[in-house]
Amino acid sequence: MNQRIVFGPFLSVLFMIGTLLLIVFLQMEERRLGYVIFRLEKQQRILTDKKWKNEVLLTKLTRPQLVEKVAHRNLTLKKIASHQVIHLNEKSP
Repeated sequence: MNQRIVFGPFLSVLFMIGTLLLIVFLQMEERRLGYVIFRLEKQQRILTDKKWKNEVLLTKLTRPQLVEKVAHRNLTLKKIASHQVIHLNEKSP
């Protein structure tokens, strides 16, 4: 019976200290996860902006006028003349 009286307050204090340490640990973990989420959101914004800029660049580069200009300048493409057009007809059975 004496041992129960001695260990009762000790166990109560140990339980309270453990509970407080658990609360502190959970708050620290919550803050750490908040920083991780903040960093990931920032990275997502950067990647979204980069994707949008790349889409705009692709749209500019694939304009028909620009493609035609590059083909004439770099690939020696010439304008089509009427005598160069070949008409292919399907053969009738």
